[in-house]
Amino acid sequence: MRSSLAPGIWFIRTFSRDSWYRGFILLLTFLIYTCYHMSRKPISVVKSRLHQNCSGIIQPPNATHSPNDTTWCSWPPFDQDNYKELLGAVDNAFLVAYAIGMFISGIFGERLPLRYYLSAGMLLSGLFTSLFGLGYFWDIHVLWYFVLIQICNGLVQTTGWPSVVTCVGNWFGKGRRGLIMGIWNSHTSVGNILGSLIAGIWVSERWGLSFVVPGVITAAMGIVTFFFLIEYPEDVDCTTPQHHGESEEKQDSPEDPGNNPYCHQESSLEAAAGCSKEPSAQPAAISFWGALMIPGVIEFSLCLLFAKLVSYTFLYWLPLYIFNVAHFSAKEAGDLSTLFDVGGITGGILAGLISDYTNGRATTCCVMLILAAPMLFLYNHFGQSGIASSIVMLIICGALVNGPYALITTAVSADLGTHQSLKGNSKALSTVTAIIDGTGSIGAALGPLLAGLISPTGWNNVFYMLISADILACLLLCRLVYKEILACKSHLSSGTGYKEI
Repeated sequence: MRSSLAPGIWFIRTFSRDSWYRGFILLLTFLIYTCYHMSRKPISVVKSRLHQNCSGIIQPPNATHSPNDTTWCSWPPFDQDNYKELLGAVDNAFLVAYAIGMFISGIFGERLPLRYYLSAGMLLSGLFTSLFGLGYFWDIHVLWYFVLIQICNGLVQTTGWPSVVTCVGNWFGKGRRGLIMGIWNSHTSVGNILGSLIAGIWVSERWGLSFVVPGVITAAMGIVTFFFLIEYPEDVDCTTPQHHGESEEKQDSPEDPGNNPYCHQESSLEAAAGCSKEPSAQPAAISFWGALMIPGVIEFSLCLLFAKLVSYTFLYWLPLYIFNVAHFSAKEAGDLSTLFDVGGITGGILAGLISDYTNGRATTCCVMLILAAPMLFLYNHFGQSGIASSIVMLIICGALVNGPYALITTAVSADLGTHQSLKGNSKALSTVTAIIDGTGSIGAALGPLLAGLISPTGWNNVFYMLISADILACLLLCRLVYKEILACKSHLSSGTGYKEI
């Protein structure tokens, strides 16, 4: 086929076809992980409905409750005085299961067909999300039911992140990964926003639908994934991205005739450790210990632990905080909390753009974390003084908190999963991604749990905890920041910048 066409025409047709498929995979994986996060968000919105002050609500005519009962409209078992601890236990059930499952999920993701793995995960995630909401219609009032559903949902949701990163990595080669992955990673915030808005529609009346509707949408997306996800470019005769196992000099030299011309024209995510898929000689999947020993994995994993602690505390507790402190309605608090995720979209893109320009991933994260600490303090003390200040501070906090989180889980994971020490092993990214995100998920579990335990002593103490976590995340990057500064100085004259962690 190639010989029957002029070289220029063949190039245009191939490049156009490859670009179309790559754009499709980018969009599909974006929608997939949007659904994952959309199904996680409703619990934070519904919390204020599960336990509320019933003294200002008119009882129905046939009510048998005492006029002095201020919990008659709450949902047992969350009508007790320790409701914050109970809600924290529900959050923690999901997050602990997610953290444990994530370390295992990456191993399965490298050894199972991603299309089947993702489809099954989304179908099960939709099922368990819906089952949580069905507890409203089935009139279930036992804590173990909600905890068990959250544990199962946490385990099946681990199928998402390593799989979508690996799938995108199979399609995209080297390029401006920070910026492109920052834009792509906005699916996290978009999912949170959609989850909040959908849950807010029914939270004041039939809150069960706040879970059932996102669950059905997630399951439907799982069916779409099964029929349309394409794991490898060669499955549809597309050009494979450039192999990252070649030397850095060869990859970075545009004059090198051995480089694939199509790979250099992609604006890519480069999440793949190996860009070409050799059917005759596939490298063995990397071990957990081998992935852990890649330079930078431990530091960024621990940094993400504390960064995700802050982010997920906002994810699960921000609507309740706004509801209690600013005295908005449950729907208004849920809608206002979406501004934090709007800021997260901006922060992720900004972090990727800056880190691409400076070639300093750790430095970018560190600077944003340093700025986030005083902003959290200001938001807690002055953010509820007016609607305008609340909007501005929420957006800024979202950008500074979620920017480093987004950068580490995407571009940094791609950097480490394609590290030169792997010598082109294309079976490392899923495990590396799972280690980094799994460690971060431990922080995601600790944050809401600590918030549930500390919040009865006052919201100020919750924010002091978040600020402390932010500072610890920053300190963990000091060694890498120092290395980046030294590398930048040594390459300043040549303008090559910092290349590897």
